[in-house]
Parts: sequence; structure tokens; C-alpha cells
Amino acid sequence: MVIGVLALQGDFAEHIDALERLDVDAAAVRLPEHLDELDGLIIPGGESTTIGKLAAAYGVIEPLRRFGSHKAIWGTCAGAILLSRDVHRQQPLLGLMDIKVERNAFGRQVASFEADLEIPALSQVEPGGGLYHAVFIRAPLIESVGDDVQILAELPDGRIVAVRQGKLLATAFHPELTVDDRFHRYFLSMCNGI
Repeated sequence: MVIGVLALQGDFAEHIDALERLDVDAAAVRLPEHLDELDGLIIPGGESTTIGKLAAAYGVIEPLRRFGSHKAIWGTCAGAILLSRDVHRQQPLLGLMDIKVERNAFGRQVASFEADLEIPALSQVEPGGGLYHAVFIRAPLIESVGDDVQILAELPDGRIVAVRQGKLLATAFHPELTVDDRFHRYFLSMCNGI
């Protein structure tokens, strides 16, 4: 299995490291031809407008849309924004997931926080599951979801921070910044059709 990580801007190196710790072949994706032969793709956190503009400049937007129509994509933080259909402003989006996202919903960098989340879907990769310690950095919020979107995690106040729609996954937080590899393993199971 080969998993690509969109490597235009942001914390792509941390995702590559997390995949390599799981003995998964990871490939940096910067050009359309880098999508060939991949089993799945991660769009990392970073600055969503910058990632979108670079993806457009490198001619990767339409190839990413085609890829996401039949293969698994996971967007973390800025990647979740790029997967969405609406962010209340003009910026390049893939529009693959039926979600509306609010950028920087929790405030500036100094308002970053961590939270323990109950995520039952992770019991697919580790029976019993338990809490997941999530890191939020200038995080977006998933404001609303379409009928085909499954909510995977919410904050205690009910705000949505992780969703799945078929082979598409979006998290408002950064699993690559923790030693807990369950979200990466969950995504790998999605790439395998589970």
C-alpha cells in the first residue's frame, strides 16, 4: 500500500513520519502525476488558502477531485477545509465532502487547545477504543453536514470535529502531532475498503 501526502505546504512531514512508523510506504505529492498508483491521500494541516492556491498553480485541483471520487482522502485541519463545499469565503476548495466549515473557529494561534474525545469508530482498529487526545491548532469547525455524512467526533458542547463520507475523512484536529496512531490506522482501513 502506498499513501500519498499532499506536500505543498503545512505539516506533511509529520504525516509521512506517522505512516512510516506504521511501515506504510508514504509518497510526497506535489504534481498530478504523483497521484498515480496511490491507494489513498492525506491533505495535511497548514494554511488552507495557501495550499489551495499552490494546488491550483501546480494543476492539482482537478486531479485531486478525480482521485477523491474513487479513492480515500483524509483532510486534517486545513485539509478538512479543502475537502469541504463551503467556508463562507472565496478560496480554492475541492468540494468533495458535503460539509460546511468555519475556518479558525476557535480563534488565533494562542487559542489552540487539546481535548479528550470519545470516538467510537476507532474501535474498528483497536477494540475498546478509549478516549482520543486531540490537538487543535487554529482549528476549523464543521458547522453542518449533509445526509450522507457520518459524524465521528464532537466536542462536549456538541460542536462537530470529525466526519466521514464514504471514502472521505475530515478531522478538525491534528492526529499527526500525537503518538496515538489510531486515526492513521483508521484511514488505512478506509483505503482497504473497510
